[in-house]
Amino acid sequence: MIRSMYMRLVLGLLFILSVGGAVSAQRPSRWSSNTPQTYGRWTYLGQANVNGRVDRDRVSVGRGRGRFQRIQIRVDRAPIEFYRVVVHYANGRSEEVDVRQRIPAGGQTRAIDLRGDERAIDSVEFFYARGGWRFGREPRVRLYGI
Repeated sequence: MIRSMYMRLVLGLLFILSVGGAVSAQRPSRWSSNTPQTYGRWTYLGQANVNGRVDRDRVSVGRGRGRFQRIQIRVDRAPIEFYRVVVHYANGRSEEVDVRQRIPAGGQTRAIDLRGDERAIDSVEFFYARGGWRFGREPRVRLYGI
């Protein structure tokens, strides 16, 4: 009798472990290359390291990343003074968004609405000036989309 209870317990645990393993195997990993990295509702689209030698950079997003209604720009390490931001869409059209401001290190823009409905973004181009940073502490611009 004790032996049959022990067998039922072992079989029950094996069943639970096998079902749990099958469920976790079906769920995609958060960091797999097939799924975009998301932070809350925002999806990371790319970044540019500002080196001060040129006054513009481009973040290539690509058509395969999906469609987006809004973008947000985040700045790390040192401030950046933005003059223009141009969003290039996959259909060949472009849109200049209003980001004429100085963004401090650790700061970000508001959620910037893109014209039209959800749009496939090919790339985003940043025109900027140094916002009071020294060489060696170069800012990084990160782009996110919803």
